[in-house]
Amino acid sequence: MLMTAVGGVMWLIFTAMLALAIVAFVMAAIFRQDAYRAADKQNKGFWLIILGIAVAVNLFVPMLFLQLAGLVATIVFFVDVRPALQQVSGGKGFRRRRGSSSDGPYGPWNGGR
Repeated sequence: MLMTAVGGVMWLIFTAMLALAIVAFVMAAIFRQDAYRAADKQNKGFWLIILGIAVAVNLFVPMLFLQLAGLVATIVFFVDVRPALQQVSGGKGFRRRRGSSSDGPYGPWNGGR
């Protein structure tokens, strides 16, 4: 009984690692190439290859050491690269700003009327 519980927990951990790697890969693909250069990070192709390898290892190679290396690359992307890319892109990642282009920080700007 204990072995099946441990197996279930390990399956859950591996599934979470795969999901994180897939999300990071998609996010890396969405950002523009020039955002990587402006943020002074490695280029887009580098991150797509690294995160693609992380996804492939999680799917096809059941070696914990390689899966942990992919997890480290995924965490580095989420913690370091993604915030820098969002800052360079003006915060325009996956959130859309609502309102008019004439809105100020506290609401619509009406020219003092």
